Amino acid sequence: QVQLVESGGGLVQAGGSLRLSCAASGRTFNMYTMGWFRQAPGKEREFVAAVTWTVNTYYADSVKGRFTIARDNAKNTVFLQMNSLKPDDTAVYYCASGRPFPLDQQRGYDYWGQGTQVTVSS
Repeated sequence: QVQLVESGGGLVQAGGSLRLSCAASGRTFNMYTMGWFRQAPGKEREFVAAVTWTVNTYYADSVKGRFTIARDNAKNTVFLQMNSLKPDDTAVYYCASGRPFPLDQQRGYDYWGQGTQVTVSS
């Protein structure tokens, strides 16, 4: 059974940083694209970033230059380093695994974590 478990969320002031982690189990981690999505209250879930099995990365315009996605295949873990956080970044962040094309297409990810809350205060 595939499991994705996020951690690292919390409350941070605007301009601060957080590092999210997602530990995966149950499938050959390095064979799949890993993505991060987020959902703010009252809004649809949106793409944040993705890293392919070949370690190519892709970002939403809203986070480009502030967020960095990385994967550690030896630890079956994907990370999202979030810097210069803004109140608009407040959301539940989800990691996902799959073989999407294009990389921001949600239906291409077949497994999802339970989410971790990120709150950025102004």
